[in-house]
Amino acid sequence: MRIISGIYRGKKLISPQSEKIRPTADRAREAVFNILYSKLKDSLAEYDLLDVFSGSGAFALEALSRGAKTVTLLDKDLTDLKKNVALFPKEQSKINLLRLDAANLPKSPKQYSLVFMDAPYKQGLSEKALLELSQKNWLKPQTICVVEVEKTEEITIPSSFELIDERVYGLAKVLFLSYQA
Repeated sequence: MRIISGIYRGKKLISPQSEKIRPTADRAREAVFNILYSKLKDSLAEYDLLDVFSGSGAFALEALSRGAKTVTLLDKDLTDLKKNVALFPKEQSKINLLRLDAANLPKSPKQYSLVFMDAPYKQGLSEKALLELSQKNWLKPQTICVVEVEKTEEITIPSSFELIDERVYGLAKVLFLSYQA
């Protein structure tokens, strides 16, 4: 696992110790960013990214390397995540860690303009987290949400989100949603 692009290109990340964490493959992450650039209205430097079910933190740290304004990593277990975040000592002011359950979030004092979500496959957690994010003030209007699920997994997209693109990469299906506040 490594950072693919940006100022930290080639930087190696620590692979997760937990079998429950399944990082997005490098090639899929690269493809997602290429598509994402075509969907964003501004440069990545204008976006506060929220990485939900962040696991190893690879997606958020990739976004940071590519110039994201800030990254917030949210997960119930921060053990593996903290190891990778520690590899970026110069970026600590741009990184925020939240130990929370995405299926039961508190009201947020801050809203995000870009979300990446890679929930454990086939547990219905993506739908729950999308509802929580929208109902608890985590999202700005028109927030782009990138949601990774298993390629055969059926997901009911909440009515406050519009599907704007869908791609399959190996075992993963990636949905690009726009939040319609």
